[in-house]
Amino acid sequence: MNNLAAVSAFLRSRRDKIAPEQAGLPAYGQRRVPGLRRGEVATLAGVSVEYYTRLERGNLRGVSDSVLDALAQALRLDDTERMYLYDLARAAGPAPGAGARQREVRPTVRPSVTRIVEGMPELPAYVMNNRLDTLAANPLGRALYSEMYADPSCGANVARFAFFNPAARRFYADWERMARFAVGALRIEAGKSPYDRELSNLIGELSTRSDAFRVMWGSHDVHVFRQSTKRLDHPLVGVLELDQETMSLPDESGLSVVVYSAPPGTAAEDGLKLLANWSATTGQEQDADSTSEPSNRRP
Repeated sequence: MNNLAAVSAFLRSRRDKIAPEQAGLPAYGQRRVPGLRRGEVATLAGVSVEYYTRLERGNLRGVSDSVLDALAQALRLDDTERMYLYDLARAAGPAPGAGARQREVRPTVRPSVTRIVEGMPELPAYVMNNRLDTLAANPLGRALYSEMYADPSCGANVARFAFFNPAARRFYADWERMARFAVGALRIEAGKSPYDRELSNLIGELSTRSDAFRVMWGSHDVHVFRQSTKRLDHPLVGVLELDQETMSLPDESGLSVVVYSAPPGTAAEDGLKLLANWSATTGQEQDADSTSEPSNRRP
């Protein structure tokens, strides 16, 4: 992915969102830009217009933390946007050699993490990487996302499910909000890892096959999955209003454990119990089918 283009588009998109009045600047005459002018951002950040123009053309190489902080303040960036700006600046350094990229190790789910996920049978849980692939899930997690797992074209990827499978627009009661969160999370990862080929391929695939993704990607908004409340309309148990917690593993793998829960005494708690029973019954039936298959071996 082109870091220069990403930096340039992000800075312009943030500049366009700020009216002069919001920045405490007078607005005289007719303006040709929707937000601040380059010179106004430069003044607010305490740098020259020429220097800011260089930054907005995408060249963040060697920019100091103090300049990045001043730029973030001038553009009124929130914590997630500020983190993204720093990631873009770090990625603006020399590109790693081909050999270094080939030595990159794909993160795997440690057995201990799998045991933790499996040890929560009453809560849907799964392990997700920075490309929104679900690498491991407990039975209730698979039952909750049964439509995604049933669609081989999704590859157990939440973003592919959201944008490619029509059922996702019913499953996510607030589909647009969830879709924008997914796009924003991928944007964050693209800033951290511009040379991640699998991430680039995923973004290219989503952009090519989904007009909605392409429009949202062009907004340059960023998002970090943490905690939220989601309304999910499951085809078997109906609408579930669940709390989602996303916990990043304390290592360099980029993996996170995602867990859904329902407040006690709610309809969502009853729905999860029904879903757990269905999942257990389905699993038992599958086990019975596998053991009842005739053997091809001769006595």
